[in-house]
Order: sequence, then structure tokens, then C-alpha cells
Amino acid sequence: MSELQRIDKWLWATRVFKTRSIAADACKKGRVSISGRTLKPSSMIKVGDRIQVRKPPMTLSLEVLQLLNNRVGPKLVHIYQKNLTPQSEYDLWELHRMTSQAGRRKGTGRPTKKERRDLEEFIQSETNPNWFIDSFDDVDNDDDWTDFWDE
Repeated sequence: MSELQRIDKWLWATRVFKTRSIAADACKKGRVSISGRTLKPSSMIKVGDRIQVRKPPMTLSLEVLQLLNNRVGPKLVHIYQKNLTPQSEYDLWELHRMTSQAGRRKGTGRPTKKERRDLEEFIQSETNPNWFIDSFDDVDNDDDWTDFWDE
């Protein structure tokens, strides 16, 4: 095997990216670098290089341990790369993941009319301190309830 390898192929083979074209796009967007120097997809890497990969909201730091030609299984990735990413980056990712779940689920689109009306009603009820009392204004004041409780 050669002593050099394309960065996009290595990132794909070590499962940093799902496809090689996604790895190449990340390189083109300037998200892959070595020592602050951004890399093109065709840039060659060697054993011992330390690569930074920005996958928002975090930045992965990886060291090349071995080069390879084919994609490997997840259990074998540690043979080819050493993860040097600090824990603070994982904490940032976890925080981002938790806050993104608070809103609408990704891909659900805009709120429906019913959801918008329900939200407006809820917001208005929060701003109106008498919302609970006002909700009983429509109830008839029949004595049906008192008969029920007297039994």
C-alpha cells in the first residue's frame, strides 16, 4: 500500500462521513484541515497527520494511525484512527442535541392551523391572569351540579 492517501477516501473509509461524496463536500467547504490549513478532497495524508473535521456544532480531532483502501466496520475504526477530540466538544454536541429536541421535530414542517390556534390560545391564557376563571363563564349555572354533589 502507498504511504499517502486522499483525505476524502480516508475519511469515508474510517466512517467519519457516510459517503465519499459527503467527505469531499466537507473538504470543499473548508471543514477539514491539518494544522489550520484547509484541505481539498484530493489532498494527500500520511500516517501521523492530525486532522480537524468540523461537523457542526463540534470539531473532531483525529490522528491517522494507518491508511486503508476499503471501508471498515465500526469495530475496526480504532485501528486506523485515534480520536483526540476533547470532552468539551462532546459536551457541546450533547447540549446542542438536547436543545434541538425542545422545538419541533426536524422535518415536520410548518405548524398546522390547529397547532397555531392552540399555541395562540395557550400564549393568551398565560398573559391573562383570569384565564382559569374566564373559562367557566360559558358554563350554565344550572343546579344540576349541586344535585349531583348532594346525593
